[in-house]
Amino acid sequence: MEYRQLGESGLSASAITFGAWAIGGWMWGGAERSDAVDAIRASYNEGVTSIDTAAIYGQGLSEEIVGEALKGIPRDKVQIFTKFGMRWDDTKGEFSFKSQDNNGKPLDVYKYAGRESVIKECENSLRRLRTDYIDLYQIHWPDSTTPIAETMEALADLQKAGKIRAAGVSNYNVRQMAEAERSIKLASNQVPFSMINRGIESELVPWCIEHKKAILAYSPLQRGILTGKIRPGHTFNAGDTREDSYFYKQDNIVRINAFLDELRPLAASKQATLSQLVIRWTLERPGITIALVGARDARQAVENASAIRVQLSAKEIAWINEKLYALELA
Repeated sequence: MEYRQLGESGLSASAITFGAWAIGGWMWGGAERSDAVDAIRASYNEGVTSIDTAAIYGQGLSEEIVGEALKGIPRDKVQIFTKFGMRWDDTKGEFSFKSQDNNGKPLDVYKYAGRESVIKECENSLRRLRTDYIDLYQIHWPDSTTPIAETMEALADLQKAGKIRAAGVSNYNVRQMAEAERSIKLASNQVPFSMINRGIESELVPWCIEHKKAILAYSPLQRGILTGKIRPGHTFNAGDTREDSYFYKQDNIVRINAFLDELRPLAASKQATLSQLVIRWTLERPGITIALVGARDARQAVENASAIRVQLSAKEIAWINEKLYALELA
């Protein structure tokens, strides 16, 4: 495994980090708890020492599973990342969207990161994660109802108290990051990035490189479509919201699969899966520090972690990019 520094925080993390959204079940159509625990432990055995979760994932369930999975592993051998600011148990702040919990019960989600809420959420996450500190604590989405300074000052207080080691943001733009930096030194920004979703490269990536901020790329496999396993006509489980996504429109599934078919011979030549090739490509992208990749079971976890062993030459990366830039989605 490769390990990379998160900005200037002094915090090191595995380049491939376990993304724990799917194991919470929420918006992914459910998951077996025992399989999820096994997936996290299998990842750790492969050198994946970092795990990213959030309070909203399964409304606390993902954090609970992470806490269970890490029981018995020395705390200083893993890095726990989690997020706050998406409230399903309060109506303060900015209404975000309507959803359903894992039992199909209606759920209203609000973006809120007021000071007292941040402190309360941290304590709740610590309890669910069965730990006394969080390595990287991130605001999940910008909250338009709370001054950024108020949120960041709360993080600074948590840092001083030893409750968190480093502070990060998620889904922030350059202006918001610069404003946050007036109150606390940020380690990172967690943002969506994949072969077919490269919008951050125009402004955010150059800014983060210049200011020495890590970028944690989430959905590098674009919620599974870049694995090559989702073909036209794919049937999704109940509660799985991916079929409503732009990238999962039938025309786009066809076009993305045609692109992936061009990559298959290169992957085969390296005795790698498409997923592994895509993950390695992501980690070679300028400014990308970490690739967050989820797994529902131990087999997937080991496959993801093994992507670190794939080697791509500059010529091969250029060839992939040529094919990629020719891809046009509907």
